Amino acid sequence: MSSLHSPSRWEKGASRSLAATRIFDVRGVEFRHPVRGTEREFVVIASPDWVNVIALTPDHRLVLVNQFRYGTDAFSWEVPGGVIDLGEDPVTAGVRELREETGYTGKIARLLGSVNPNPAIMSNRCHLVLVEDAVRTVEQEWDPDEEIEVTSLPVDDVYAWAHSGRITHSLVLNALFLFAPRWAEIKAGR
Repeated sequence: MSSLHSPSRWEKGASRSLAATRIFDVRGVEFRHPVRGTEREFVVIASPDWVNVIALTPDHRLVLVNQFRYGTDAFSWEVPGGVIDLGEDPVTAGVRELREETGYTGKIARLLGSVNPNPAIMSNRCHLVLVEDAVRTVEQEWDPDEEIEVTSLPVDDVYAWAHSGRITHSLVLNALFLFAPRWAEIKAGR
């Protein structure tokens, strides 16, 4: 059932810093409803864009990383990824993050798509990159706070981990969702 009318686009007003951290800024942003005239300040987390990488090896395995995550106070199985540098192309960033975190490089890299991590409170995008023919060619170059376990699993096993709840990172699940049509093509021999 659809609604009788479309929602209004709120008019954006002034913005002020509420807190600045090394990885994001918390901003108070004023918005005004164009019909009701309601004015409110909403909290928006302003963060650089991110990239997550589906790295497919020549023998049809996906490269995964396992690392401790401070937000959940637990380890998390994920695809490689990280912060995109200001002005950096998402595909270039994906190739860089893959190399730095895992030591893998590939021959073919392309953008699978982009998503809004949480549009209710976040202003950034996460770009999902596919790197094919990925092989380990260099040493890892971790950031100071990184400590990463790297493995590769058959693609279908990775999807089984996702379906069973062993992979719970929502942006990784987005990447797997966008990779699914390409994986179907590969399995069909196209």
